[in-house]
Order: sequence, then structure tokens, then C-alpha cells
Amino acid sequence: MLDNLFLNSVVEWSRLQFALTAIFHWVFVPLTLGITFIIAIMETIYVKTGNEFWKKTVKFWMTVFGINFAVGVATGLILEFEFGTNWSNYSWFVGDIFGAPLAIEGILAFFMESTFIAVMFFGWNKVGRKTHLTASWLTAFGANLSALWILVANGWMQNPVGMHFNPDKARNEMDSFWEVLFNPTAINKFFHTITSGYVLAAIVVIGISSWFLLKGREKLFAQKSILVASVFGLLSSAVLIFTGDSSAHNVAHTQPMKLAAMEGLYKGREGAGFSMFGVLTPGKEYGDGKDAFVFNLEFPKLLSFLGYRNFNAFVPGIEDLIKGGFKEVDGSTALSVEEKIQRGTKAIEAYKEYSNAKKEGNEIVAEDARARLEANFKYYGYGYFNNPSSIIPNVPLCYYSFRVMVWLGFLFVFIFVISLWVVMKREGNFKKWMLYISIWSVPLVYIASQAGWVVAEMGRQPWTIQDLLPTIAAVSRIDSSSVMITFFLFFTLFTILLIAELKILFAQIRRGPKISNEIVE
Repeated sequence: MLDNLFLNSVVEWSRLQFALTAIFHWVFVPLTLGITFIIAIMETIYVKTGNEFWKKTVKFWMTVFGINFAVGVATGLILEFEFGTNWSNYSWFVGDIFGAPLAIEGILAFFMESTFIAVMFFGWNKVGRKTHLTASWLTAFGANLSALWILVANGWMQNPVGMHFNPDKARNEMDSFWEVLFNPTAINKFFHTITSGYVLAAIVVIGISSWFLLKGREKLFAQKSILVASVFGLLSSAVLIFTGDSSAHNVAHTQPMKLAAMEGLYKGREGAGFSMFGVLTPGKEYGDGKDAFVFNLEFPKLLSFLGYRNFNAFVPGIEDLIKGGFKEVDGSTALSVEEKIQRGTKAIEAYKEYSNAKKEGNEIVAEDARARLEANFKYYGYGYFNNPSSIIPNVPLCYYSFRVMVWLGFLFVFIFVISLWVVMKREGNFKKWMLYISIWSVPLVYIASQAGWVVAEMGRQPWTIQDLLPTIAAVSRIDSSSVMITFFLFFTLFTILLIAELKILFAQIRRGPKISNEIVE
């Protein structure tokens, strides 16, 4: 019992520390993904026109990018180190697979991005215009290439493919790099994540530009910046909506419990509606007989279509996924979680028998145990649970976070459309309320971005690797006090870094691009 208390303490503190680092890191990353392309687009206009106004505009937004990028690198490095310090069992179990995309990200994408950033910032008077423009575009692609490998690793955790378990080393080994790379979950996650970063960057540019307009400063700079950001953001939103639809379809097939949690769906049904907005019943738990919602406004049959491309398809709820017995998409009958736990227990026991038999040199027993291990390995992770309800994620957190993300996303589309219309049709004559909405949308877009990751990561709990390795089996065997101390140290450090970054950023914004009237004319 004391050992379990120790383990749970380490698990919870390790999760808190990783969440803290990831949240702070994701404050900086999405702006980097998007604003680099906005900068490259603006610099392309400068090279095409030769207008010094655009050069000054590019330099201002480069400074905003540079301030953000510098702090983002620090949090990203700490995040990767935590896989070794806090999650060593995880790193050992799947390091051969998970480590490959991280290594590529570090060796290729990071150095590519860093190299061209140097040319981008310090090469204005040292290289030609076209060479500098090429460096700006390659910086943008490098930043997104870094994101690709991170998201391939994360997508594999959500949907593990292209590997097999080697019982002699107690490790999972890669069968196909290409299957891991082109994992549908990973590819969809990549495009959905980077386009969310594009939307965030566009909103930040519009918000800062709106502040200048509200202050009556740098009007042409602000209007042109809003024009570029609105078009970029609107196109990105279209891709974001498309990939969001693909995400729902993918999650329905690979992580049905996450989908059920996102929708607060306890009892599955055919022709399931999509919950547009609802209030969950406080204290609702699995099997208590209470209604899931106090109030729920649904779009009829939409969830069935999003998940299975069939308006009348059956969407399993939390209770169905726990009890099993319904028909899967492939026509098989779904197992109950209790049955999966039994099979997972058999897999763990078979692995122990295999290891002991190999040590004793008993090949006959070893081969028999290995056959039982391979037959049940699909459910290996379930063997760590005793209670079927343990696999249910935090339903309220997933449900409300998902709706915050979706509805704020529609707000941003409205901002792009209205901003583009005002700049094009009314020559930048914004009403004050429009400017205030744009400015206040800057913190809102960060909330929406974080909410998306809450859904993605909390929705797959209690798994670090879906159905294969639970969180409780992934942590390092270290003293919980060490994790507690570093948690508060990181919290203090990250908070100081964030405050410093915001102070520097706000000072730069107040200073402005300082575009002279001669250049404007």
C-alpha cells in the first residue's frame, strides 16, 4: 500500500510538472509557427515592390517573432529532458520508436531553423534581397518541420503503429519508419496543430495592429498588416476546420473513449447528435443512473456523421465502451474493459514467465509463454488496472475545453472576415468596438490553443500510449519530493521568463515600427 501511495504521488507530480512545462512551451510555439510565414509573405511583397515601407514592416514583426522564439527554445529543451528524468520507464519501453522523430527534430529541423534565423536577423546588409527572402521562407518551413517530428511522436502515442514488442529487451521496436511517419493520426495532428498556430499568429498580428489604430498611430502599417494577417488567417481557418473534421473521424476509430468524453456521451445511440452547448450534470459518474446533462443543445445526427460518415451510425458512449458487446466498425464485437483487463493480465503474466524461462534456459516454456504474450499483447496496458472505470478520462474537462476551442474558433473566423471587409471596402475605418474585440481576442486565442491540447492529452488519459502503456507504469522510480521541488522551481522560472518576455514585447510594441512619412509616401 505504501508503495502504491508513493507511486501515485510520483505519477501525479510528474504529470503536473510535464503539464506545466508543456503549457508554458505552447505559449510560445504557435506564434512561431504562424508569424514566420506572415513575415515571409510581407518580405516577398517588399522584394517584389522594392518599397522600403514593407522592409520596416517586416523588421517590426521579426522583432516580435525573435522575442517569442528565444524563450520558447528554453522551455522546449526542458520538456524533452523530462522524458528521461520523470518518464524513464516510458523512454525505455518505447524509446526506439519515440526517440527517432525527436532525434530528427533536434538534428535536422532545429539546426536548419537556427541557421536561417541567423541570416534572417543579421543578414539584411550582408546578403542580397532574394537570398534574405529565401532565408526567411526557410526559417518558416524549418519551424514547421520541427513541429512535424514532435507531432509525429505525439501522434504515435495516440495511435501506436509500425512496431512490435521484443520480450528479450522489454522494449518496443520499430518495424516501419514510414508507417510511423505517415500514421493518419500523426499527419492529421500535424496539419491541425500548425494551422491552429497560423490562426493564432494572425489574431496576434491583427490585435497588435488594432492597438495602433486605436491609438491613432502607424495607420498604414496597421492596415496593411491586418490585410495580410486576415487573408492568411482566413485561409488557415478553412484548413483548420477541415482537419478538425478529420480529427473527429480519426478519434472515433482510434480513441472512442476520448470522443465520448468530448461529447459527454455516456449512452451510445444511432444517429447521435453533436452537442453544440450543454451543461453537464455536476458529480455525474459512470453507472450512477443520472442524466449526463442538465441542459444540452444538439445538432441532430452530426456526431454520427463526423465520426463515421453516416448520419445513422452508432456512436458508442462511455457505458458501451466499458461494457462492450456492440458492433465495431469492422463488424467484430467489442470486448468489455473487464475482458481487456483479463487479457492484459495474461499478457503481463506471460511476459514474466517468458523472462524466467529464458533465464533458466527452458526454451519450450519460453516459446509457449511468448505465444500467449503475442496473442494478448494488444491489451497489455489494461493489465495494470483493476477497475474498468479507471480508463474514463475527466469528462467535464474534455467536454468544456472542446467547446471553448470550437466556439472561439468561430469568433476568430468572424474577426478575419470583418477585418478583411473593413480594410478592403471601408479603407481601414474600423469602429472602436471592432478594434477592442480584436485586441481582446489575443488572450482568447491563446486560451483556445491551450484548450485544444487539453482535449488531446486529457482525452487519452489514463494512457501515455493508447491501450499500451498507462501513466502509472510510465514514470521513473524517483522520490516524489524531487519532482515537487523541480515543479516549483520550473513554475518560478517559467513565470519570470513569461513576465520578462511580455515586458520586452510590450515595450517593443509601444516603440512601434517607426515608419517615416517619406517611406509611406
